[in-house]
Amino acid sequence: MAKPVLKWAGGKRQLLDELYARFPESFDRYHEPFFGGGAVFFDLEPAEATVNDTNPRLVNFYEQVRDRPEALIDRLREFRDPEADPDPDLPFAEETRRGAEVEQYYYQQRARFNERAYGDGWPERDDDRLEEAALLLYLNRTCYNGLYRENADGGFNVPIGRYADPDWVQADRVRAAAAALDGAELRNGDFSYVLEAAEPGDLVYFDPPYEPMSPTADFAEYSAAGFDRADQERLLEVAVELDERGVSVVLSNSGVTYDRYAEAGFFVEREGATRAINSDASSRGEVDEIVATNVPESERRGPDQRALDDY
Repeated sequence: MAKPVLKWAGGKRQLLDELYARFPESFDRYHEPFFGGGAVFFDLEPAEATVNDTNPRLVNFYEQVRDRPEALIDRLREFRDPEADPDPDLPFAEETRRGAEVEQYYYQQRARFNERAYGDGWPERDDDRLEEAALLLYLNRTCYNGLYRENADGGFNVPIGRYADPDWVQADRVRAAAAALDGAELRNGDFSYVLEAAEPGDLVYFDPPYEPMSPTADFAEYSAAGFDRADQERLLEVAVELDERGVSVVLSNSGVTYDRYAEAGFFVEREGATRAINSDASSRGEVDEIVATNVPESERRGPDQRALDDY
């Protein structure tokens, strides 16, 4: 089985057994409208699938992994230690576009990565798209705690991490992911595409941005990420429509959505999962979440215990 190439907040490797226990015994095509790090997809390696994410940089990354894995690996091997001096032959060797001093190689690559947000727009040439993907993986594996975070202007702003010997090439994982993605349809759009893509007998796994646990949570920051309460309600409507069409649905979300899915007729159970990626170390640990499904217990795959390597 393949493993996720990127570290990604909300990854589901610690929840795989609980999810698989609610999958149908058999299904046709697999659909994952909120792809992120792709932990479920890469572990499952479905023969036919559609995967989607609203982040164009993420979708471009997986396209490069699928279509040009060896070229991506070769480019990644050319990167230098994140604490090295900036490369004088590349842009931003002295300062960023906004005039901040650049003293380390990591910050030079971060400034280059942010050119799409601050500068010349989304790259159109194949080589530029490959470079964009390589920068994403390099920064992901050398930044602080593997976070992916953007400021209000869309610029990646996570500082350098502290690693004894970071592996940003991830050659084995890239090759395995390329094989898993071979034949998969990659999409960059709204999750509702699945209403057209999924057919009776298919399986859809939804892993949306989780609704805040606190009923008094400020949705301003949450909405800035592009998924607000209206989207949560729309997601429920899509899940219900898929259920009515004979499509198997499995969904994970925060514990506060329990009643919403139970009242809609889904089988809902609470689960606890460990979250290792969080900028606040005190916030890492077990979180309250639910797994909802329309698959009757008699038709489920059932417990599928497996030894999960630490990420």
